[in-house]
Amino acid sequence: MCNGTIMDKLISFALPLMLSGMLQLTFNAVDIVVIGQFSGKQSLAAVGATTALINVFTNLFIGISLGANVLAARFYAAGREKEMSETVHTAIALALVSGLIMAVVGVVFAKGALILMDTPADVIGQSALYMRIYFVGMPFFMLYNYGAAILRAVGDTKRPLIFLIVSGVINALLNLFLVIVCDMGVAGVAIATIISQLISCILVLWCLYKTEGSYQLRFSKLKMKKEYLKQIFQVGIPAGVQSTVINFSNALLQSSVNSFGSTAMAGYTAANNILGFLYASINAVTQACMSFTSQNYGVNKPKRMDRVMMDCIILSVGVSLVFGCGAYAFGGEILKIYTTDPEVIGCGMEILALTTVTYFLCGVMDLFPGALRGMGASAVPMILSIIGTVGTRIVWIFGIFPSHRSLKILFVSYPASWMLTILMQAVCFYFVRKKVHRELKQQTVFENDR
Repeated sequence: MCNGTIMDKLISFALPLMLSGMLQLTFNAVDIVVIGQFSGKQSLAAVGATTALINVFTNLFIGISLGANVLAARFYAAGREKEMSETVHTAIALALVSGLIMAVVGVVFAKGALILMDTPADVIGQSALYMRIYFVGMPFFMLYNYGAAILRAVGDTKRPLIFLIVSGVINALLNLFLVIVCDMGVAGVAIATIISQLISCILVLWCLYKTEGSYQLRFSKLKMKKEYLKQIFQVGIPAGVQSTVINFSNALLQSSVNSFGSTAMAGYTAANNILGFLYASINAVTQACMSFTSQNYGVNKPKRMDRVMMDCIILSVGVSLVFGCGAYAFGGEILKIYTTDPEVIGCGMEILALTTVTYFLCGVMDLFPGALRGMGASAVPMILSIIGTVGTRIVWIFGIFPSHRSLKILFVSYPASWMLTILMQAVCFYFVRKKVHRELKQQTVFENDR
């Protein structure tokens, strides 16, 4: 990450991440396809009604894993083996504790949260059942994500991809068996998800256990050390809060979609799954940007950090335009995979028309916070993302949408919020970059004087 050409290394790092995200979504799509085709529109709406809520509950801790990624990448690049090892054990211990907390929170508060979102009475029972079973698997989900974050920090994105393929294939097969053969509906899909998460968790922990490097895991050494926990939280908590609040705005948007009934909910579920593939493609580039920036920050190479940012912008815009335009052009045919109901497909296309071609804006918007986190600055981009993305959507949902009730008007809030946030993040990036370059230059002078 710290020497030689950049673009080819960015691609080789981001591509497995991109494939991992897309495969994960493909396996999640199997959940939705199987439910939509074999359990009906209401079951499809029931699963879809939980997506935004699950993200609100989980994304704080998933965001904190980015702090572990940044810290581990910095120590690994600088060759600080003791600090690297203690970061790994702190991160995995944190993952286990946070997973157990999320399991309890999800099981206890699932139905109450769905009621607050105005989930229709004809689907709320199935939605609550799905959420409660899903959250039982939270410890496995958290351990996999934190373990994968450590592997990404050292430049290994291929093995998490392999683990995902193995667990995802098992998930898909279990879906087919539990839903079609056993007729378990949403419960079958949730159980299949838990089992696949357990498998991916075991594989990533086994990988860390077997390594001979500084990121080797030994369960007897698991301990949350205050020194490293503080540094993980400095980057991770703002990232997690940002993601949680943004998903809270998505939950509000989901609540607005719910007001149109189960047909619109089913259309949103299918369209949102397609948008998930677009997000996976740009998020891979954002993760690459953060890891490359963090390692080069650790070895004091500010000019290379600038080149990383420029190459990431080119890569993100190119990838998102190709996938976004393709998703819009073939959206009608893709939606038929999820459901044969023409009304559901029509609702899905209304949403895709406003969000796919413009998705490159989301990619650029996410790159600025990614680069800033790599430099250790996470709080300000969090605040700007909340103001730009969440603020715009809240104003839209409560100010504009009530007097112009349609899916089209509702989803114009996406590109509008992306554009506003880009402007604010770019200004923030300019000033933080200037400060970081000055500090690294002073550090170089100091080390040369010594």
